[in-house]
Amino acid sequence: MDVFSSLQQETGRLSQSERRIAEIVLNDFEFAVNASIIELAGRADVSPPTVTRFCRRLGCESFSDFKVQLARTAYVGVRYLKPEPKSSEPTEVAQDIIAKAQNALFLLHRSLDVDIIGKAAQQLANAEMIYAFGSGGNSSMIANELQNRLFRLGLRVTASSDHGMQLMMAAAAKPSDVLIGSSFSGRNTELVRAFSLAREAKVPTIALTQGDSPVARAADITIPVDLQEGSNIYRPTSTRIAYLALVDIIASLVAYRIQPQATVTLRRIKQQLVAHRDGDDRQLLGD
Repeated sequence: MDVFSSLQQETGRLSQSERRIAEIVLNDFEFAVNASIIELAGRADVSPPTVTRFCRRLGCESFSDFKVQLARTAYVGVRYLKPEPKSSEPTEVAQDIIAKAQNALFLLHRSLDVDIIGKAAQQLANAEMIYAFGSGGNSSMIANELQNRLFRLGLRVTASSDHGMQLMMAAAAKPSDVLIGSSFSGRNTELVRAFSLAREAKVPTIALTQGDSPVARAADITIPVDLQEGSNIYRPTSTRIAYLALVDIIASLVAYRIQPQATVTLRRIKQQLVAHRDGDDRQLLGD
């Protein structure tokens, strides 16, 4: 049950007294979640029975139940209840997005363990087959980007965002293959299961995720991405910019390790694009 969703739905039907209670709940969450019914009634200048009716209107059995449901809201994130005011001017929005992307790249660069990345790139370069796993909006995009970057180097690679398919692919993988997975939170239990299954079969596993997370601990090699996000709930996460840069770093290192093979495949791809789309060699490389 989401008390605040119920409150939004009931706003137009609240009495004047109930609206005063609602304003306190929305504007002073800390007080509301810790107050007694007497304290909340006093702050809203209403009677305790009015508070009880307010709670029942929101679908709660009692004031105590209301307090429990309200406390659970903290697990979702109080910043979603009362977002910080941000400028919506195009110039300032653009500046904010670009500045956060630049900061994410700077922090990633400063924290990179190049030896670990080199080891991961070597395993990918030697793999007979590469399985790229990721679920959810961001990590599934990273899995697809791994496939997009690596197939053009002549490597056999497939991406999957489906948990069931990931489990089957992990079960079918061989020690000569590599499983690489992305998880921004590091708490994707299905990816942990796929990694564990692969490791039992001695299939090398690589994780792009938060350090010291369940996914990180389940992988043979972990390339940690530990970046702090701001409190603006409307701005897309800049961490994904860092992940994309990390994929590009890995793909470039792989390309240099298999340069003859990569050169042949890249040229064949470019030849077809020039012949059937571009007409010359001045367009973007392979995209």
